[in-house]
Amino acid sequence: MVKAVQIQQFGSPEVMQVVDLPVGAVQAGQVRIRHHAVGVNFIDVYHRTGLYPNDLPLNLGMEAAGEVLEVGAGVEHLQAGDRVAYASGPLGSYTQERVMPAQNVCRLPDAISYETGAAMMLKGLTAQYLLKKCKPVEGLEPGDFVLFHAAAGGVGLIACQWAKLLGLKLIATAGSDEKCALALANGASFAINYRQDNFVQRVRDITGGKGVKVVYDSVGRDTWEGSLDCLQPFGLMITFGNASGPVPAFAPAVLAAKGSLYVTRQTLFAHTTSRERTQAMADDLFAVVADGTVNSHVEQRFALDDVRLAHEKLEARQTIGSTILLP
Repeated sequence: MVKAVQIQQFGSPEVMQVVDLPVGAVQAGQVRIRHHAVGVNFIDVYHRTGLYPNDLPLNLGMEAAGEVLEVGAGVEHLQAGDRVAYASGPLGSYTQERVMPAQNVCRLPDAISYETGAAMMLKGLTAQYLLKKCKPVEGLEPGDFVLFHAAAGGVGLIACQWAKLLGLKLIATAGSDEKCALALANGASFAINYRQDNFVQRVRDITGGKGVKVVYDSVGRDTWEGSLDCLQPFGLMITFGNASGPVPAFAPAVLAAKGSLYVTRQTLFAHTTSRERTQAMADDLFAVVADGTVNSHVEQRFALDDVRLAHEKLEARQTIGSTILLP
């Protein structure tokens, strides 16, 4: 039996309970992993509240790093004793130990700690597909302006660093001067405190009225209209989260009126449908983390028993960088 976080109903952080559950036997194609660190992400909030519905009871979490204890038949890329990390389903990473499919479990280089591995997989792979796989119709070249909301969060800080490496002029938004300074220190070219300034007007000023080629938006409802107004003609709006609530319904004609814009709603898991694709993305991420180009800032650590507090601070936007649980 191991400790795990489970919900019996959807709702506030109070619905999360730390319970004792059996690990289960390893079947073909599976591995058993002892977790050393577990990632906490906003998608976990969506699962907890039911915004992304799942069957109940539900074990939460989808990111962790640890050690392989046992390997099932047919698993060839892993063996007992391997250091590994993952960001994939099925849900249930908020636990000390688990059995799960081996397909999207990646070997973690010795140069990367378990804490960094748990903090970077979901966020880092998300930044990888956003910057490398989601391109505007006219392409994305060094010197181009892009806008990244919530840039002081876990995904945002990785994106700031990686965008600088790619030569992009990333305009960051965040909710405090402290968070803006953090985004700038991690490679953002400009930063806007959206609580003090009109980010649409500031983006227009920064870009000489042209707007940006791409907006990366995990905030959702609160930034949707303004984000569209920041795009240049044929620009790409990438919505990949709903921190402020779901984006409201809109008429496609709005996109024509605002400059023949493109909109896409992305998820990481559409990009990790095979072991080969997942490993290639992870290798790209591991390379820039191992050489120090990209750092995953672990700024909040909580015991598994304190998972409610971790979610409360995340939802209140009282966190910076990455948050992990230590089981």
